[in-house]
Amino acid sequence: MTALQHNITSEIVAEHGFTPEEYEKVLSIMGREPNMVELGIFSVMWSEHCSYKSTRKHIKKLPTKGPQVICGPGENAGVVDIGDGQAAIFKMESHNHPSFIEPYQGAATGVGGIMRDIFTMGARPIANLNALRFGDFSNAKTRHLVSGVVAGIGGYGNCMGVPTVGGECQFDSSYNDNILVNAMCVGLADSDKIFYSAAAEVGAPILYAGSETGRDGIHGATMASAEFDDDSDEKRPTVQVGDPFAEKRVMEACLELMKEDAIIAIQDMGAAGLTCSTLEMADKGGTGVELILDDVPVREEGMIPYEIMLSESQERMLMVIKPGKEDVAHKVFAKWEVPSAIIGHLTDTKRMILKFKGHIVADLPVSPLSDEAPIYDRAWKPTEKADYLSINSKTANIELITILKKLLATPELCSKRWIWEQYDHMVMGDTLQRPGGDAAVVRIHGTNKALAMTSDCTPRYCYADPVEGGKQAVAEAWRNLTAVGAKPLAITNCLNFGNPQKPEIMGQIVGCLVGMKEACEVLEFPVVSGNASLYNETNGEGIKPTPAIGGIGLITDAQKYATIDFKAPAQTIIRIGDMKGHLGASLYQEEFLGNIKSAPPPVDLEMEKRHGDFIRLAIKKGWVTACHDVSDGGQLVAITEMALAGGMGANIDIAPDIARAFGEDQGRYIVTATAEMAERILTSAPEKGVTAIVVGETGGDSLVIGDSKVSVEELKAINEKTLPDYMAG
Repeated sequence: MTALQHNITSEIVAEHGFTPEEYEKVLSIMGREPNMVELGIFSVMWSEHCSYKSTRKHIKKLPTKGPQVICGPGENAGVVDIGDGQAAIFKMESHNHPSFIEPYQGAATGVGGIMRDIFTMGARPIANLNALRFGDFSNAKTRHLVSGVVAGIGGYGNCMGVPTVGGECQFDSSYNDNILVNAMCVGLADSDKIFYSAAAEVGAPILYAGSETGRDGIHGATMASAEFDDDSDEKRPTVQVGDPFAEKRVMEACLELMKEDAIIAIQDMGAAGLTCSTLEMADKGGTGVELILDDVPVREEGMIPYEIMLSESQERMLMVIKPGKEDVAHKVFAKWEVPSAIIGHLTDTKRMILKFKGHIVADLPVSPLSDEAPIYDRAWKPTEKADYLSINSKTANIELITILKKLLATPELCSKRWIWEQYDHMVMGDTLQRPGGDAAVVRIHGTNKALAMTSDCTPRYCYADPVEGGKQAVAEAWRNLTAVGAKPLAITNCLNFGNPQKPEIMGQIVGCLVGMKEACEVLEFPVVSGNASLYNETNGEGIKPTPAIGGIGLITDAQKYATIDFKAPAQTIIRIGDMKGHLGASLYQEEFLGNIKSAPPPVDLEMEKRHGDFIRLAIKKGWVTACHDVSDGGQLVAITEMALAGGMGANIDIAPDIARAFGEDQGRYIVTATAEMAERILTSAPEKGVTAIVVGETGGDSLVIGDSKVSVEELKAINEKTLPDYMAG
């Protein structure tokens, strides 16, 4: 049976993810019943993954402009000016559902997909990051998923020769049956040589380049827009298979062709494959498109138009070539052993016409597939506010050390060295700050500048109070960039949530976006790209709200970035910012007090900005020898992490109080300084409206708190052994 011979039943409509009302809208647009090819095209274009139909109304409110922004949301990635005629191009994407079904290939193709988003715009990728969330250690699948995902990320990124320089990894029971794999890539380009996707020249040829099209990944976008159930293992055929060596050739060929003045528009084939890339280029250019599907390179026999259009096979690019430049393009791709073919041309019809074996197999209007996709104003219920946690937290110094040991061994705080040592983080030779610090630092090759980059989110805050959690996610990214001395420029995001049709989940989405908007505005930290991944649920159980934030910042003098490690004995340890001791939604509460409903620490954005501006000034002036922001586990954990990084102890002067030691008050930093520079910090801070308090001195081989102490060596062993021991079974 050919693609045109199906009788479109209500069951087929439902299988393609349409509600009855959505299908009625399809009928209205088409003026007739669609055939199977047309139904499949509408299905992927109107999926949550491609259309953002539940979030678009709220995402539009995020600030996206600034003097540094060259291109905001709407293209393959965001573009920001970094001076000297250069631009940084970056984005974060999700590959959650595929990575749960097939962890190695799901994670690998997530890395491949995000790198294509970057070099599609004319940028050479210089760094990868990833934000990973897995189930708890007691879950039977967690070890297998961690092993596969980490191997997939390392395998693909290492083969591409792009360093994986940072990220985050958390474990929580809410991700037991729905892990999160968010991939971020950063690239560099000349700011006057950015390539975009709008295709406006009628008659120009459409060129396909890259791997041949197979049956892998069909309905991948639709799968990413649905919940899992007990049959999720049966969805393995929808997971794409990646080939990093093929992608490396495709990347080099595209970057070479971009120097030949041959490309009008270019788009990678990601979600929804040939369908989405073709329609987006035509829609943005106000044109139509005619494709001859017989000319699409395929690797499997008997592929029909439905399969060709919906395949999500990897390492494929689509571009509109300047007429007369076809031979130039073919020659470049042949040099790199990349298959290429002219498969159609632009028209003035504003319609997508697909031909196969001499017949028209689809005839659809271009704009409605994007512009008339459903946009829902879904009912939402705000998360109920909780009270701040108040406990009698006075204790003995020895108890602080006992708690510290337990926290350092938790999956949340334990060293993630087992993960990042499987990634090549030094390839290309420009990585200055390796994994393990507040933010990665990568030199801009051939200059004295560097880019800092980070990925951050605290889901337990977002779950307790979405608005404060959304603020904190942005502020934490801003703070981590600041802590290495970088001027924060912009963010990308990956909005990971459960089923938006549930009012309480939609309330989490709305709340987090409200908080993110406020933080971006106050911190002048615009959103330039992003991704929404919804329906992260299995059998009705959703993940904790996880709006992952990827941020980048600029360091104008690469010699003046800060690290977290103690450098020398007899240096003063100073905390920037007072500590009230907020334990609500903290790691301490989660580990020691159980499931108590309590408010997370509030985020004072004006104070956050004052403190961050002061920290960057102190780093630039050379006042500090080390810097670390205070986050999970509070100030005692932050100081300990600095000690572990430097292999040096400290005498710590904090009250024997659990809340003061482990409270997660926001906007705080720990810095170290020589005696002379410490005086400058303590004198200058009040002039800037900043609180600076001495909390200890570096030296020795132990952390000493009052009359109690513990060796750095013991703490390091505790911190380092958790993940390797778990992965070894």
